[in-house]
Amino acid sequence: MINSKDANITDDGYIEIAGWVHEIRDLGGIRFLLVRTRDDIIQVTFSKRKVSGELIEKVKTISRESVIHVKGRISKDERAPNGFEVIPNIVDILSVAESPLPLDPTDKVVAELDTRLDNRFLDMRRPKVKSIFMIRGLVVRAIRDFLYGKNFVEVTTPKIVATATEGGTALFPISYFDREAFLNQSPQLYKQILMSSGFERVLEIGPIFRAEEHSTRKHLNEATSIDVEVSYVDDSEVMKLLEELIIYIYEYINVNADKYLKTIGIDLKIPTRPFRQISYEEAIEIVDLKWGDDFGSLEEKKLGNEIGEHYFIKEWPLKLKPYYTMPLEKKGKTEILSKSFDLMHPRVELASGSQRINDYALLKKQMELRGLNPDNFSFYLDAFRYGMPPHAGWGLGLDRLVMTMLDLDNVREAVMFPRDRRRLIP
Repeated sequence: MINSKDANITDDGYIEIAGWVHEIRDLGGIRFLLVRTRDDIIQVTFSKRKVSGELIEKVKTISRESVIHVKGRISKDERAPNGFEVIPNIVDILSVAESPLPLDPTDKVVAELDTRLDNRFLDMRRPKVKSIFMIRGLVVRAIRDFLYGKNFVEVTTPKIVATATEGGTALFPISYFDREAFLNQSPQLYKQILMSSGFERVLEIGPIFRAEEHSTRKHLNEATSIDVEVSYVDDSEVMKLLEELIIYIYEYINVNADKYLKTIGIDLKIPTRPFRQISYEEAIEIVDLKWGDDFGSLEEKKLGNEIGEHYFIKEWPLKLKPYYTMPLEKKGKTEILSKSFDLMHPRVELASGSQRINDYALLKKQMELRGLNPDNFSFYLDAFRYGMPPHAGWGLGLDRLVMTMLDLDNVREAVMFPRDRRRLIP
């Protein structure tokens, strides 16, 4: 009879709940408080025939979003949420909410995204928004379940580093005692070092930082990345692993998050396997780009409309990929290609990966060709001098994965407290 996960049946047969006053309905002789717990909305009914006048007076002036504790009897009522109501005999007001509210948690009045993010603590009380983050938590659990089942070791790597992962200027400098340091763009170099240490299969879920001055719906300056690195495999094997993971996540959410999906209003469609694979050369022909050009938002949208589902772009020109990317023996348009790939959703890029160079001399040469000083990367290069197995891996954006899975309009909706060019608080 009781569906609420947050209802506690006491030894004396009463029910206890605690939460926020979501809505107040006054019908003259009867008053309803809809109390919102973490997972449910429970109706508490104040009827003059069943509840003391003292309790009715106590809640007459209560404000929406106040926090209360209720103990009472359960009564069947198919019109109420969950099919039952609570007839209270004890009501404790734990915290009184000020009025007016900065935004409406009932969704009857829609707030702009900036207003929502400015008042994120209140925005996340909205059932739809809370459901997004309950699903996000389940996505992380699914990732761990899947990769732990394949014998991955979860690791944590430094987020304060002495040099850029991939060179370039998209770095946040910080003061580190008497010298300059940076927030890490990626765990890439440390993942590879761990391959030389014999861990063979590593997983990290953590923040990455990019000082890029974007103001788009898909970019953030702090994002959460799911990174893996695997020894004794090539690019095709980690592509297969990534495809299997995406399918597993969708299936897991479909089974374990049905209530949250319904709250958001999403009918989750499992992607079709196998994901289509197209070469970079095929992709630029579809969107009419020149050889050596990278894809912008318009090109990604055109490709997505053409293909319609998750797909891979592989065999990128080597010059468009980081220095640690393994060259491919065959050439395209007279340029060297690479053993690399991007996983694309029709809306946006989700992941990027490759087989990595495991030869010290070749890796050092590729650095020099990109204008990087190998001396600045000695801590990384040393790992290749004393036996480095062949390896491959990828980085998958958690925020974009949740955004596309739940068909959210903006990646900021998939992040509790997003960081972009303008937003540093809350």
